[in-house]
Amino acid sequence: MEPFEEDRSQRKIAYFSMEVAIEESIPTYSGGLGVLAADMLRSAADLSVPVVGITLLQRKGYFRQRLSPEGVQSEEEEHWQPAALLYSIGRVGTIQMEGRTVALAAWRYLVQGVGGHIVPLYFVDADLPENDPRDRALTGRLYGGDERYRLAQEVLLGIGGLAALEGLGYTKLQTFHMNEGHSALLSLALLEEEMGATDHEIFTGAHLDAVRRKCVFTTHTPVPAGHDRFPKDMVSKMLGPQRARLLDVCGCYHDGGLNMTYLALRCSHYINGVAMQHGEVSRNMFPEYSIRAITNGVHAATWSAPALQDLYDRHVPEWRRDNIYLRYVVGVSLDEIGEAHRQAKQALIAAVKGGTGHRLDEHALTIGFGRRAATYKRLDLLFSDIERLRSIGRHAGPIQVIYGGKAHPQDGGGKDAIRHVFEAAGRLARDVSVVYLENYDVNWAKLITAGVDLWLNTPQRPFEASGTSGMKAAMNGVPSLSVLDGWWIEGCIEGVTGWAIGTREAPSDPAGEIASLYGKLEWVILPMYYGRPEAYLGVMRSVIALNGAFFNTQRMLSQYIKNAYDQEVASADVRDHPAAAVGVE
Repeated sequence: MEPFEEDRSQRKIAYFSMEVAIEESIPTYSGGLGVLAADMLRSAADLSVPVVGITLLQRKGYFRQRLSPEGVQSEEEEHWQPAALLYSIGRVGTIQMEGRTVALAAWRYLVQGVGGHIVPLYFVDADLPENDPRDRALTGRLYGGDERYRLAQEVLLGIGGLAALEGLGYTKLQTFHMNEGHSALLSLALLEEEMGATDHEIFTGAHLDAVRRKCVFTTHTPVPAGHDRFPKDMVSKMLGPQRARLLDVCGCYHDGGLNMTYLALRCSHYINGVAMQHGEVSRNMFPEYSIRAITNGVHAATWSAPALQDLYDRHVPEWRRDNIYLRYVVGVSLDEIGEAHRQAKQALIAAVKGGTGHRLDEHALTIGFGRRAATYKRLDLLFSDIERLRSIGRHAGPIQVIYGGKAHPQDGGGKDAIRHVFEAAGRLARDVSVVYLENYDVNWAKLITAGVDLWLNTPQRPFEASGTSGMKAAMNGVPSLSVLDGWWIEGCIEGVTGWAIGTREAPSDPAGEIASLYGKLEWVILPMYYGRPEAYLGVMRSVIALNGAFFNTQRMLSQYIKNAYDQEVASADVRDHPAAAVGVE
C-alpha cells in the first residue's frame, strides 16, 4: 500500500470503534457494530468529512466458526497477515498499564470515497518485541480472554488510541466520537490533557466541561447486562492509583465500579441511541442523561449487489454521490427490478451450492436470516411449530430458508439456537429446505441480503437497538418480515416495504408473534409471491425507493454533522452536499 501524505491538522473528527469490518479479508469484527463503523467511514469519505478512524489490530480476528452436522459450534483462531493488507507506520507512542510501559505501533488502511476523498483508518498494535507478553496478546483476539483482558483492550483503544493519533501528528482534533463504550477511557486521557497533569487535586468541573464539549457517544446496547463494567480494584491496578483517584474525584464510577457506558455518558455533550425507539429505551435506562436518537444506516454502494448497482447507474446515476436519488427508483419498470433481483438470487444460489453442496430452487420463495446468534435475536423462532411450517410449505407454496450467524463462544443460549435450527432442518427436509452457512462473514452477508426474496428478523422486544441487516436487504429491494423493534418501527409500511410480525404493544407476546409470523407467511406473503408476482415486485421497488433512500449512512452521517459535531469541523463541501440536507427529528 502506498504512503499517504496529508495535512493532518485538517482532520477534525476522530472516530473510535473496537471493531471495524472494513474489508472481508480483515477479520477484526464480530457483527453489526463493526459493519456500521466501516459504513460510517465509507460515507465520511464519500461526503469529504474530515474524519480519521481508530481501532485495534486483532491478529487472530474474532474466530472462525465450525459447525458439526448436528449444528454444534466450535471456534478456531482466524489468522491473517496485516502486512499484506495494511500499510505499516511503525512505532507511534507508548502508554502505561499495570505499571508497565506499553509500546504502540500503527497500521493504516485508506478508505476512498466516490469523489476521491480519503479517510485514513488506523489499527493500533501492541504486538511488539519490547512489550511484555501479556501486552503483546492484547491485539490478539477480538473480545477474547477474561475480564482483565477486556479492560486492558479498552485501555488500549481509548487511551492508546489517543496516544497513537497524537504520535501520528493528529494534533488539531476537535471532536471525538465513541462508537459504543469500549473506548470510553479516551475521556480520561482527554481529561488529563485538559488538566495538564494527573494530580486529582487540581480537578475542577471546568475540566470535565471542556472534555464534554469534545466528546460524542453512541450507545448500541438496550440491556444493562450488555454494558462493560469492571471492579475498582482491577481498574486501580490497570490504570494506577492516581488515574483511578481521578476517575473517582470526577464522579466517573457507578455502583462501586467502572461502568464504561456511564463513563462515556458523563463525559459526552451529545449522546444518542441508534433508532428512535432505542433512544426512548436508553432514556428509560439512563434517565439522568439527555439522550437523542440518530437511526443507523448502511453504505448503499457497498451493500447493493452488482446487478442492482448497474440498475441504479442506468436510471439514477447520481445515487452513489447522493443516496437520496434512490427515491426515484420508484419510476423504474418492474421487469427491470425483477431481472436485477433474479441475477442476485442466482449468484446466491450458486455460492450456496459451491460452499455447502446444497442445491436450492431458484423459483422457490427464499427467506434469509443472517445475524449474530445472540439469544434475544431468536433465530429459531421460525421453527416454533414445525408441523404448521410444514403445512405452509406444502399448501401455500415452496419455502427455503438460508441462515447465517456466529454465537459468541461463551453464549450457550446462542449455540443452543443454532442446534435447534439444525434439528428443525432435519425434521423439515422433505418439505422446507433449510441451509445454515458456516462462518458467516461480510462476503456471505452481501450475497444473502441481496439474493433472498424475504428478510426475516425476529428479535425479542425491546432488545433490538437498531439492526442493520434489513437495511442491507432494502438496498437490494428485499422486503422484511420483522418484529416491530429497532429500525423496523420506522421502516415498516405494511404491505408496501414489508410486513410486521405482531404489534408494538407491551409486554412482548411471543405466542402472538409466532401466530403472526405464520399467518403473514401463509395468507399474505406466499399468495402474493406465487399468485401475484407483479405485486411482490411492486413491494420490492417500494423498499428501495422508501427505505433504501433513507436508511443509509450518508443520511446518518449528515445528521451527526448537523446535531452532534462541532459545525466548524464540517467543510463547506460537506455542508453543500445534497445528502447533508436531510434533517433530524
